[in-house]
This record gives sequence, structure tokens and C-alpha cells, in this order.
Amino acid sequence: MLQSFILIDELKATRSATSSSSTALNDSERAVESLPDEMLKDLGFRVYAASTVKEISFIIPKVDAVLLSVSPDQVEPWRNRVFALKSLPLFWWCDKLTFPSHECKVDGGIDGLIGSTMTALEVHCALLLGVNHYFQRTEWQQEREQLLSKLEERKWVDQAKRILCEIKGISEAESYDFLRKQAMNERKRMVDVATSIVKVYQLLQDQNQGGRKR
Repeated sequence: MLQSFILIDELKATRSATSSSSTALNDSERAVESLPDEMLKDLGFRVYAASTVKEISFIIPKVDAVLLSVSPDQVEPWRNRVFALKSLPLFWWCDKLTFPSHECKVDGGIDGLIGSTMTALEVHCALLLGVNHYFQRTEWQQEREQLLSKLEERKWVDQAKRILCEIKGISEAESYDFLRKQAMNERKRMVDVATSIVKVYQLLQDQNQGGRKR
């Protein structure tokens, strides 16, 4: 389970200034809303604040999740910066500054929302759902990458088969057997053999075209 967070809060100064100068809310209404670092610490989590990529790179190895307290248009940029360093469950802090209206769009790359007026039980439920969403999302991404990798490998093999059919005058089935046997003899993957054949063929084609131009 989650024990520590890295908090990226771009609006801390604005939030403090707003709360100190606001006259629209009475004391009881103000007390309902929590600050992101205070809420997490009150719930027993360790919180490490960061505002730059350099700071994040030092902190991120020892945390379990990320909480962004940023405007909607900054969610994706910060998510990309964080994920370039490490993949972690990503939560978005929601209050009147980060989520100013019902027209705000929730970024699809986040795993959960934590609101400034949520109770301890609501926060724990949100975190539990968010972590589950994170594992499902990362599993889907891994499956997607594997499928894309297989498709890319299939393209190389198909190209190599067509080249072998053309050069050797053999059938598609025979060209496939040739690739398979060659891969076994060289102790390589079939896609590696196919890639080598395609690249050599393309190189020869380019050289021939260059020679004809001269």
C-alpha cells in the first residue's frame, strides 16, 4: 500500500494568498478545506515536496505515488516529466484553483482525484481505486507495447519473405522456412535475420539507383 508521496504544488503560494485575503468564506467554511501536504501528513503519509525535475529525480526513487496540485493544462506536462523518470500512481489534487469549473477536463493519464474537502475514508478509498487503476493502466500499456512490437516484427518478416521470393524465386512458405532455418543456424531471432535481409536489400537497391544516376 502507499506510504509516501512526492507533491508537486505549483499553486501553494496562490492558495496561501487567496486563503489569507479572502473574505467570502467564514471561518467554519475555511476549516473544511485542507491543503494537500497537510491532508496527506494527517493521514500518516510521508510527503516530499518538489518543484523542479532535478528535485523530483532525487526524491522519486523513495516514494510510492505522485500528487499533482497544478492547473488542468499543466497535468500532462508534469505527468510526462515524472513518467520519464519513473512510472508511479498519479493523483490530481482538486480544489477551486486546480479545478475551477465544471468545464474542466480530467486528464486521461491520471489514476485518481483527491479533493480538499474529502474525509479520511474518502481519501483512502480514492487511493485504493487509483492504485488499482494504475496497475490496470500499466498492464494495458505493456500489452499494447507487446502487440506493437509483434506487429513491427511481422512487418520485417513479411518484407524479408517478399524479398526472398523475388530473389530466390521461391514460394512464401519456402521463404518462411528459409528464415526460420537461418535463424536457428545463426542462433538469432527470426526478426533479426529478416531485418538484416531487408536492410542489405535496401542498401543494394540504393547503390544500384545511385550507380544508374551517375
